[in-house]
Formats: sequence, C-alpha cells, structure tokens
Amino acid sequence: METLIAKTKPYETLREHTDELRKELEMLKVAYGEKIETLISIDKDEFWRLLDIIVEFHDLGKVFTPFQNKLKNVLNEMLNNPNKYIIEDTPFLNDIGHNYMSPVFMNFKKLNITDRETKRIVIQAIVYHHERDLVVDGELKKRLDKIIDEDLSKKIDLIQNEFKPKYHIKSKKLNSVYLKYAETRIDSNHKNYNLYILLKGLTHRLDHSASGHEEIEVNIDRNIGIYTENYFEAKKYKKKEAQEFALKNRDKNIILVASTGMGKTETALFWIDKDKAFFTLPLRVSINALYDRVSKSDEINYNYAGLLHSTSEDYLKDNGYTDFEKSSNLSRQLSQKLTFSTIDQIFKFPFKYKGYEKEYATLAYSKVVIDEIQAYSPEIAATLIKGIEMIHKIGGKFMIMTATMPTLYLEEMKRRGILDETTVMGEFISDEERHNIKILDESLYDKNNIEKIIEQSKNKKVLIILNTVASSIEMYSKIQEHNENININLLHSMFIQEHRSILEQNIKDFAKSKQNGIWITTQLVEASLDIDFDILHTEISTLDSLFQRLGRCNRAGKKSTDNTNVFIYTKDKNGVGSIYDEEIVDRSIQYLNEFCNAKLNSEKLILNEKDKMDMISELYNRKNLKESEFLSKFDKTLKLLDGIEASELKNKEAQKMLREIESYTVIPRTIYDSVRDTLIEDFYQLNNALSKAYNEKNYDVIDRLKVEKRDLKNKILKKTVTIPQYKANKGGIITEIIIGNELIRGLEDIYILECEYDAELEIKKEKSIIKGQGILLDKELNQFI
Repeated sequence: METLIAKTKPYETLREHTDELRKELEMLKVAYGEKIETLISIDKDEFWRLLDIIVEFHDLGKVFTPFQNKLKNVLNEMLNNPNKYIIEDTPFLNDIGHNYMSPVFMNFKKLNITDRETKRIVIQAIVYHHERDLVVDGELKKRLDKIIDEDLSKKIDLIQNEFKPKYHIKSKKLNSVYLKYAETRIDSNHKNYNLYILLKGLTHRLDHSASGHEEIEVNIDRNIGIYTENYFEAKKYKKKEAQEFALKNRDKNIILVASTGMGKTETALFWIDKDKAFFTLPLRVSINALYDRVSKSDEINYNYAGLLHSTSEDYLKDNGYTDFEKSSNLSRQLSQKLTFSTIDQIFKFPFKYKGYEKEYATLAYSKVVIDEIQAYSPEIAATLIKGIEMIHKIGGKFMIMTATMPTLYLEEMKRRGILDETTVMGEFISDEERHNIKILDESLYDKNNIEKIIEQSKNKKVLIILNTVASSIEMYSKIQEHNENININLLHSMFIQEHRSILEQNIKDFAKSKQNGIWITTQLVEASLDIDFDILHTEISTLDSLFQRLGRCNRAGKKSTDNTNVFIYTKDKNGVGSIYDEEIVDRSIQYLNEFCNAKLNSEKLILNEKDKMDMISELYNRKNLKESEFLSKFDKTLKLLDGIEASELKNKEAQKMLREIESYTVIPRTIYDSVRDTLIEDFYQLNNALSKAYNEKNYDVIDRLKVEKRDLKNKILKKTVTIPQYKANKGGIITEIIIGNELIRGLEDIYILECEYDAELEIKKEKSIIKGQGILLDKELNQFI
C-alpha cells in the first residue's frame, strides 16, 4: 500500500507526525492547560476540541502528488535506491504550500463548526501555520480548483486507508471556497482575536516541537520560587521588603522601583514562583551573568533555565554547560520553564511579523520580567510598552523593575489602560549614603584633572566613563603620556569579541581584587557589569545614563562618603546630539546644578536614591520633553505599532528593527591576516568538502561537516566586532572575504575592516590580560551594539 509521508529526516508518515502533535498537545494541557483556560472566552472543552481539529487537518495538504514526489526523491537518494518509492506522474509543480490545501478536506458541518468567525479562525490557523509570501486571491483559487479537481479529490481513499483520520473528512464537491475565509488576515479588531492568537500560536508551537521531537514544555515541576527560597535558607538571608512585596503580589502585575542593593533579581524570582517565565535585560553580558548566577551550584543552583540571545549557544558551550545544544533548541522553541533572554528574541510580537502569534500566545500564559527599562532607547521603550499592553490584554503577567522610572512611561501605560486593578506599584528606596558628588564646569581632559586622577589611582580604584569610544581612547592616551607606569586599562565596544570577553572579566577581577589603578570605559558598563569602584569620574550624559554610572561606584554603600567620590564634568562633552539628546542633557545639567545650589550650606553633597528618582520623574515627563527628539521618537514608534498591519513584516525584519542599528560584522585586517591560513582556509575547504558530500549524497558526512562548519564559524565570529553601517559606508573601509575570485559561502555577512587594531594578550598568573586601544577609528561609534 502507498504510504503518505510527512517528513524525511527523520522519516515519518503523515499519521505519525500528526500523532506527535497530539502527544505535544496533551503535554501542553498537563503543563499549563488550567492557565490557558483562564484566558479564553469560549467553553474550555470547545477550545481544546478546536485545537485538536486544527492539529488533525493541518498537514493533510501534504497528500498533494508533487509534495509526496519531492519527499520520495529525497528518501530514494538517502537509501541509494531510485526505485524504493515510486514517483507518480503529475502535471503540477510543487509551488503551492501544502498549508493552503489542507482545509479542502474539512467538512465543517460534520465538525460542528457553523459559526462563520470560528470557521475563519480555524482556517487561518491552518492556512497560515506556515507563513509564505503567497497572496490569497482569485488567481490562487483558480489554480487550487484545478489541483483539487485533478489531484486532491482523488486522494480520499488513500487518506481514509493510510491516514485514518480521527474526524469525518469531506469527500465530495471539494473546492477552494474555504479560501475566502483566509483572504483578510485576522487582526486585533476581531471580536475573538485572543482566541485566534491562542489557536494559531499554539499550533505553531505544537508543530515546531513535534517536528524537532522536543517536548513543548519542560521541567514544569521545577519552580524557581522554591529554589530561591532554599538559597535564602542556606545562606541565612532574610527577605527584604521588596521581596516580601513580590511574594504577596504573585498574582498581580508589578511595577517595582527599587534602589541598587535591594535584591531586585531575587524579588523577580520570588514573583515568578511556579509559573513559566521570561526574564529580560538590555545586554547579552548582563543576561549571561544572571544566567550563571541562577544556574551555578554555589548560587541558586537552578539547572533548568534557558538562555536565549544571538550567541547564547556559543556561550553555553564555551562555559562548560552540558547539553548546550538541546538547551538552546528548547529555548528557541520557548519550551523552557524559565528563560533569560534579550528583548529582540521575545519582544518582536508588537511588530506583528509573520508568525508572531507563536511568541504572543506563549507570553499569554507566562510571566515576563523587564529589568532596567530606563536603559533602552525611546524606540525600544515604546515597543516594550506596546508589548506590555498586548500581554495585559490577552491575560499574561508582567513585572517592570528599575531604579528610576521615567514618568513618561507611567503616563503612557496609564493612558493605555495597563495601570488598572491588576497592576500594583512598589517603591523601595535605600537611605544609604553612597555618592558624594561634585559638578565641575570643566573638561575631564584638563591637565589638572588628569593629574588628580593619577594621584587618586595610587591608593584607590578609579573608574572613568566617557560617552564615546573615541573619547575613551583619547583619555587612555593622555594618561599614558602623563605616566607610563600607572596601572591603566581600557574597555569599550570596539574590541573583537574574544578580547572584549577577556576585558570584561579583567575589569570584574580588578574590582574584586586589592589592586589600585584606573579603568577607562564607556556607557558599556552602565547596565552590563556588576563592578564596584572607589571613585568615579564621568562626562555628563542624560540623568538616567548618569545615575546608572553612579551605580558602579560604592555600589554596596559600605565605603566612606566623607570625601567626594563622584566627579561629573559638564564641559567639552562628547556624544551630545548624536548618542544623547542635547536638550535632555542640558536639562540634566540644570537639575544637577539646582540640586547642588540647594545644598550649598551642606558639608557634603550627598545625592541619595530619592533625589535621583525625583529628578528622573521630573525630567522624563511629557511636559518637559515637549519638542525633544526623545519624545518624538517615542511617540512615532507607538503610532507605528498601533497602526501596523498583521503579517506585514518577516521575523528577521522585526528583529532588525528591535536591534535598531544597521551594522556590519567585521574582522580587523591584522586579525584577519593572522587567521587567513587557518580558520578562513579551513572554512573554505569545508565548503568544498560539503559540496562533494552533497553531490555524492553522503548524508552522514553532510551532518558531520555541518557541525564542523558551524563550530568553525563560531570561532571566526570570536575574531569579529560590530560597527555601524554608516561608519563603514562613510569611510569605504570594509572589503569582502574572498579566496581567489570567490566569495566564501557562509561568510558573506562578515567583512574585513581595513583599519588599525591595537590589542596585546598577556598571560599573568594563568589569567589572560588584554592591553590596548582596540579598533582605531577617527570618528565616533554608537555604543549600544
């Protein structure tokens, strides 16, 4: 008897694949069925019945002869037996997706689906379970009617005998009339929009998990709340006020404003408790550090979390985590109980890209934590607020954590109905004295100030934060010229990945050590590195950025504040007008001066946490931001997202918009020359070997070489840095990687940077140390890459 094939690798019949989805569906019901049932407006049994019907019919279009022929050809090649599976003659091409054909076999009367809008939801969940660039119009219907008449209508007996459908299938008068329900995509104005999101989004989840033979939800009984509680007991920690607040309000949305040292991470983990959750932070290095802390045995010891960002699999592999491939796959499929993620991975759904329902449906029955919302650009902050609005409407839970909450964001959330009875706010402000500040209308580069910094560094740890890469390099050079023997280091975003990782570890090691000296860096450290220095010298920036910088000085609040430990320089400020909004910086200076003037008679200028919060609240309200570029970008992004049509964008386009900066991945010329005959040549030869294996249809060799190629590309990527596209285009300083006259397949997205690179690797006491200035570009780059 002829077999209906669904997959070739691994081989699966259509019935087997569909049953895999059924198995995943039962897992989902056991894991989070009760939570999902609280989100729906129809009878719970009817919801699961509709999802089961979608599962049963979703791939029936694969009976189409050209599709079956395609899979048979693959299997014949794999088995090296051209006659194992018989190829049928057909006048049709395999150029219409099976998903467009699957509903043709649905008898809605027999399925007891009579409501027009419910029928529309079910059909769209099936037709668009694969998102393709095929328009449902009269031409497609005409083509499908011919296919139905000459091909699909003749498959009824085969479906009955081989597939053995669980529901009645239509066997007479088959046509494409069902496509009228798929012509206009369902959007948020539909009365049953939430039902559509859940049915279509969960169909994506079920199909992807079944195809990958991964569980749709894992470790459902591993509750992070219990692990955090055990950690506190083992360390004999007492819960802080914010943590008690989170425990009390686990069933609410929370906006938490808390000072550094209030235990925000554990507060969020207590709030998450037994639920599925996604924990977000602005930067990968921050997410990695948090993941380590939660996972490691000497910390919270929760070994069941996922890590999700653009290089997370490499991080897990490089840091000795076992089963890193499986863990990464589960994270990508949103299957982990707790996932630590950058926002570009899970907050694309406000752009309503093709397939966004998968992400949105998952967040509907999850909790999401957004940490450091003030660290994002106005465009990303607007996207987050739109996302929170959507999560709130569908029934998901959110927690926003920040040390300083811009009033503008609260005003916008209130306007959108987010701040209702389901949302509570908590403020937990430390009264510790951590920062004795001095505002100087001077340049940080003045000779006297450099001499003061050098003198301080003889018995203190001194941190200098500049606004731009160029200015950090300039300061590094000036101090070196002054005194070559001083312990001075430089960290910014223009070091290659492997050197930047070493530098980030170097600065953390230095902060914990008994050494004294100077580290010069950029706003890179504001939200990414948990470091604590004795003295901070910084260029002025916007208040939110500035207060983040202050958090890297006397972080624990245990050092004396009798003497000034924070010096803020307002003259010759770099990056204003490009990185920072000039009007907001000027207003920031005004508020700081007003604060200082109000305390003229004080012995010391202590800037406490309440002062910081009050200033941010005043600075970032709509009235004071009027006509600023910040407010313009914020409002324009919200207007765009409010009006965006469903499925206009692709997934990668949405991700690109969240990452903001158009950029190139480059290898500095000196680094490239050092690896050309090893890594680059090996990659080129692997391509040739893969081509040969494909020609010979040697699938075992293909699988092995693919793994080698991926690992080799990861090694090459460690030699790269990301630079903004405008800079590369302006200077014409990048070239493609070519061997002979051939562009290397798989490295098309990496370029050679024809620019000087300064970095030396030293080994001291078995530790890697990087000294140098990184990429030397003549003008400034944006840091948030």
